[in-house]
Amino acid sequence: MSSDKAEIEFTNRRGEPVRQRVLDAAERLLRGGKAEFSMRDLASEAGVSFATPFNQFGSKGGIMNALSARRINAMAARFEEAPPLHDAAGRIALAIDIAVTVMLEESVVNRAVMGWVGTASAPAGNVISQSSALWARALGDGSGLATLRGKEALRTLPMQLALAFRGALSFWTAGELTDQELGPAAQEIAGSLLRGFFFD
Repeated sequence: MSSDKAEIEFTNRRGEPVRQRVLDAAERLLRGGKAEFSMRDLASEAGVSFATPFNQFGSKGGIMNALSARRINAMAARFEEAPPLHDAAGRIALAIDIAVTVMLEESVVNRAVMGWVGTASAPAGNVISQSSALWARALGDGSGLATLRGKEALRTLPMQLALAFRGALSFWTAGELTDQELGPAAQEIAGSLLRGFFFD
């Protein structure tokens, strides 16, 4: 490798945001089946000092919470890019399809993240508020919901949908729901929640 090429590659790596480099490295380790990676392994994979992952995230649990947030952000971005739907039920169904697709695209990585985030030793994160925000965005203005209960739906459904989807993901993470069963299970539980807020 020429010195010019080496300098360009070094510049490009240094120009990347450090947090993203660490998260990308964590994903590579998880993708390779190394869910029990050490912070030293992570620093080496990311090409950063041993202290950098600690300085950026505090702990391995902080990294896993950041990876979970990365998934939710991907779901939200794809939802925003999708053609708009005019009723709340259709938007929720679309959001579930998108969320399931995101989880299945990197199932090895996402199962590892879900397994870690669901442990008692994991530090508290913002997953529930991030997930609730996704479902609130999908609900939109609540069009199609019963007028008399619309305000209640907009207040309570985002958290209920976040809990419901997390429940389905937990069973999928544990291997009790297959990849093929995850989407239908998530749609069914969301449908059960929504039915109470629609006109018969």
